[in-house]
Amino acid sequence: MAKRKIITVDEDLCNGCGECITACAEGALKLVDGKARLVKEQFCDGFGDCIGDCPTGALKIVEKDVPDYDPDATRTHVAKIAGPDGVMRFDEAARRHGDGAAAAARPPSPAAAHAALHAMGGCPGSRMRTAPPDARPAAAVATAGPGLPPHVQPSELRQWPVQIHLVQPGAPFFKGRELVVMSTCGPIASADVHWRFLRGRSVVVGCPKLDDTAPYAEKLGAILRDPSIPKVIVVRMEVPCCGGLTEIVREAVVQSGRRDLAAEEVTLGLDGDVRATAAL
Repeated sequence: MAKRKIITVDEDLCNGCGECITACAEGALKLVDGKARLVKEQFCDGFGDCIGDCPTGALKIVEKDVPDYDPDATRTHVAKIAGPDGVMRFDEAARRHGDGAAAAARPPSPAAAHAALHAMGGCPGSRMRTAPPDARPAAAVATAGPGLPPHVQPSELRQWPVQIHLVQPGAPFFKGRELVVMSTCGPIASADVHWRFLRGRSVVVGCPKLDDTAPYAEKLGAILRDPSIPKVIVVRMEVPCCGGLTEIVREAVVQSGRRDLAAEEVTLGLDGDVRATAAL
């Protein structure tokens, strides 16, 4: 071991928002019991991208005796938790950070971290994008009026409420059903959400970037303790910030204490297509 720069988390200041987890291209942080924790010292390169995204000042770079940063093991870790998109982001960050101790010894200030992020075009999940003109029918359809049906496709929603903040563990609509944990953007991006994901299932929705997610893992863990729930399915968008939803559900599965619970992640593209499906 050698003395080098590495991230630390002040748990008293951490509010569990998950912003640092989204900002870390190396996947070195995760939510544990509603707090950000370092997954493994070898996964942190000490560059400090996560610092600029922490709203409470809970993160800082310190110098201490820890194992060397292992880029190969970290890349393998990122591939496992974030797939090809995560690896591309990791490679981009590695080029930006540079190799070796020189980069690790020069962590940026929060302002510099934000500047580096904006130099790349800002948060990838917030970049403005427009579909090609011929990607969808151009004609508008009236929303209501004489002669129009009340709905084109029946709703498959069989419960209320749906927001993670509002549902309660033990609610009867969770009993005996697979649970879908969906990003709030998913139903807007995909017209197939009801028949593909909601039919015969219960559902909760949330946003890992904009919500106060501090209680989410604990609440979902309490819901998933019900042995009649056979499976939990995360339905997230392909944008990086949505990966926080998957991390919350991973922690919830652990907190449920169950070993028989199946868990799956489905990634939707911005056009609503299913891009990837993987076991958690």
